Amino acid sequence: MRSLLLLTLLTLISNSSTAAEDAAPNQLTPEQIRDGWISLFDGETLFGWQPTSDVDWQVADGEIRATQGKMGILATTSQFADYQLHVEFKAGSATNSGVFLHTAFPPTDAAKDCYELNIAPSSHSFPTASFVERKKVDTVDPAPDQWHSYDVTIVGNKISVLLDGKPAVEYVDAEPLLRGRVGLQFNEGPIAFRNVRLKPLGAESIFNGRDLEGWNIDRAEQSQFGVSSNRELRVINGKGQIESDGRYGNFILQLECFVDGDALNSGVFFRCIPGDMMMGYESQIHNGMKDGDPTQPLDCGTGGIFRRQNARRIVAKDHEWFSKTLIADGPHIAAWVNGYQVSDWTDDRKPHENPRKGLRLEPGTLAIQGHDPTTNLRFRNLRIAELPE
Repeated sequence: MRSLLLLTLLTLISNSSTAAEDAAPNQLTPEQIRDGWISLFDGETLFGWQPTSDVDWQVADGEIRATQGKMGILATTSQFADYQLHVEFKAGSATNSGVFLHTAFPPTDAAKDCYELNIAPSSHSFPTASFVERKKVDTVDPAPDQWHSYDVTIVGNKISVLLDGKPAVEYVDAEPLLRGRVGLQFNEGPIAFRNVRLKPLGAESIFNGRDLEGWNIDRAEQSQFGVSSNRELRVINGKGQIESDGRYGNFILQLECFVDGDALNSGVFFRCIPGDMMMGYESQIHNGMKDGDPTQPLDCGTGGIFRRQNARRIVAKDHEWFSKTLIADGPHIAAWVNGYQVSDWTDDRKPHENPRKGLRLEPGTLAIQGHDPTTNLRFRNLRIAELPE
């Protein structure tokens, strides 16, 4: 069953990659956004990335490049579990580099604390498409100084890889690493990466589109919550909240939202104190901006962590469906809107039961806010994947 799932996913990835060829570099298509993909590289900055060593990582012409420095990786600040990953790379004829999967930060042993998908000439002990210290494959050398692609699917203990759209390697780990960061390596020789995008897998629906099963309106107060004929969760009026019965600590949450008004205010609360009113971290919903400048959000901005970190850019538009991806993993919180990362924050406060006052790591409920009498929002495709320990 799992092999059939991976084969289906690899076919979908290949089709998705072909469709994306018409998109601008590092930009997701509307279809990819609806399908849950997020960009790990925005094409302009290294927001959401962190190096392990002194390397001349730079962004130019929509590429992440490195030419010299101390061997190391550039890693995402967020960790992921099961996923599909697409990354394009361009390497010199003698370059030794790689893409790290489920990696520790920093990795110390390719056979134990990461999966190193190599980029190296055929003369190397682990040439391109091999997993260093784990599985060697015999591949034709990809043409140097030209763009090539990896499409990776990780489900549990099995990893499948396409190289330039063709099956390259499958690896099954008897003692699998179940989550970690994504890393881009500089080792030896010039290397460039672009179009780095990821789709989380394994999420379960938490809204059935028929009724409010799995949610309670004990603290609805002035807000009204219901399900529309289009299977959407409708939120009007406020102040109040709808709260999940389930409790979640470390997770990836994805949803779609429609703001039926101009610059309305709402939010998704998480790790809430159950039964309390909006007593959790808040991922803001507010598409207003100052003087029409999307880099100047009003009231934190959609995807910002309210009162902690403003969204760096307003990506969504009112009166249009937009997607949000939220990751909460220990003290680290990050959010993407329409696949574009807008926040990346680590809570370094002292532990406290109430996340308004300090770091809360304990699982808590989710809550969707009815902010005030102007509230008028719709939600759909709410799904969550809990991150493994």
